[in-house]
Amino acid sequence: MWITVAIVCVALVIFLLKYVFTTPGPCPFEADTREPLKPMVHDRKEKNKVLKQGFLASKVPENLDAVIIGSGIGGLGLAVLLAKVGKKVLVLEQHDRAGGCCHTFTEKGFEFDVGIHYIGDLLEHKPFRCMLDQMTNGQLQWEPLENPYDQVVLGPPDNRRVYPIYSGRTRFPEELKKCFPGEEKAVDEYMKLVKKTGRGIWLLALLKLCPVPLAKFLVFTGLANRLSFFFKIASRSLTDVVNELTENKDLRAVFTYIFGTYGNMPKDTSFSMHSLLVGHYLNGAWYPKGGASEIAYHMIPIIEKAGGAVLVRAPVNRILFNDAKEAYGVSVMKGQEEVHIRAPMVISDAGIFNTYQKLLPKDLQAMPAIQKQLSMMKNGEGGLSIFLGLNGTKEELGLKADNYWIFSENNFDELVEQYVKGKKEESAKKVPLLFVASPSAKDPTWEERSPGKSTLSLVSFAKYEWFEEWKDGKVTNRGPDYKELKQIFIDSILEVVMDVFPKISRDKIEYVDAGTPITNTHYIGAPKGEIYGADHGIERFSPELNATVRPQTPLKNLYLTGQDVFVCGFAGALAGALTCGSVILNRNLHLDAIALAKKTKFQNSKVKGE
Repeated sequence: MWITVAIVCVALVIFLLKYVFTTPGPCPFEADTREPLKPMVHDRKEKNKVLKQGFLASKVPENLDAVIIGSGIGGLGLAVLLAKVGKKVLVLEQHDRAGGCCHTFTEKGFEFDVGIHYIGDLLEHKPFRCMLDQMTNGQLQWEPLENPYDQVVLGPPDNRRVYPIYSGRTRFPEELKKCFPGEEKAVDEYMKLVKKTGRGIWLLALLKLCPVPLAKFLVFTGLANRLSFFFKIASRSLTDVVNELTENKDLRAVFTYIFGTYGNMPKDTSFSMHSLLVGHYLNGAWYPKGGASEIAYHMIPIIEKAGGAVLVRAPVNRILFNDAKEAYGVSVMKGQEEVHIRAPMVISDAGIFNTYQKLLPKDLQAMPAIQKQLSMMKNGEGGLSIFLGLNGTKEELGLKADNYWIFSENNFDELVEQYVKGKKEESAKKVPLLFVASPSAKDPTWEERSPGKSTLSLVSFAKYEWFEEWKDGKVTNRGPDYKELKQIFIDSILEVVMDVFPKISRDKIEYVDAGTPITNTHYIGAPKGEIYGADHGIERFSPELNATVRPQTPLKNLYLTGQDVFVCGFAGALAGALTCGSVILNRNLHLDAIALAKKTKFQNSKVKGE
């Protein structure tokens, strides 16, 4: 028996060394491509020359190396990684501007971000920051948020409690202990679990990169759970873990408040997923200087420099396959005609459901391997966003570079369950969870671009089914009943906002509108209006699922990138791109990012020493 175990262990080590830690392919981070900062471009027409390049067959580059469907950060990020090693990549976007959830739109002179509210882990020497600097040639700038960066607001107006959330690996727990005297042990144990869980994320990447037989071996022998605490605790809900730490209901709420960043109520959330988000913000929170559109604006030129292109108004209606079931290109609808684009590799950032259920021929959709992956995933909850354009500066309106998480009480599971199970008209009057942020207050260039004006982004969740009856209506005019339901949501949410922010009144509102789940379906292609891709419940973090849903699909030459490959959010989608790029380039780009950070830190310390 021991001989067998030894043989298995040796084989495992060989596999790890050969397939995960060797780096035979080209490295996107080989050269330092950072350039001196150039003046920021604020002229919208100039930026649109980059972000809104419409599709024409004549604009498609010849001899493509890859076609990527979707220009979210999972698609754009991968295109940049491939471009940096000389690959000619075409990115196709169905919307009229590039960026996916990183795009912005303008109404009545107000610019709104749709998905980027705050990003963590951007200290200058961290792998995530170093990688982003290289992927934008050092032109994307980040502005730190206030500290505290989040304010957790619990309870009704007559019994409202506010708990500030500070960044800093020591300050975060210290400030919690000040708010909850006598709960020091609970806070320390919570932090210990968060850090221990986060350190085990390496195995999630390994399961997606290593050969399938090895991944299956790690899963079905139970080694995945033994090797990584991330997977060991993944089957436990956030509610269960936190309830064991403390009886204090407000502290339980503060431990779990950030569940809105991945979309599952605490009892349906894996503690592993939650730990990633808490750890992500431990060192602080940042916002892109100049707004979210700066991300795509600085990535696209890198793709173009390698001979590629990013084209919008380019809805891919199907992926092309030969008789051997190998992908060889895509079909784009141009008016009533199909334009076929050939490439030796097709990569989808459109999400697993769109890719498998809408873009594959019926016979390939029916393949057992495809159906198995679909059966393991489910759609995430629909997103609801309200955009406010306000007359007044941030000082006049009492706005700061921070976020507010506002809850009607501290019993999150019960509140959310009642909300999603209620009738839509009634639920619209009592939204239990609201995220409030001011993009204009976070961006130091805003006052120069829009003096005397401010914006608020209000985000919550809403069921797709509440709005589904209007999904086929005209986007700008879905009918009076749809408008009436939206208005109920708007009015009830505004009451909460004006109570928490007393300097904001209705006479200060110059623009207001709501984006519902069917709005998300139209603009960002989310099948059920979800904003975080496939559902991030407990099942999402089983070793078996993560060994099965990988960048390489069951169909040759077809790959997946983005949120559904790794986890949700900007950092998660970019990790999906890194994972997909690792498979395509046969090189562990996760390790390259770590090596890049060490190299950058050394270079920076050397410069300071001189």
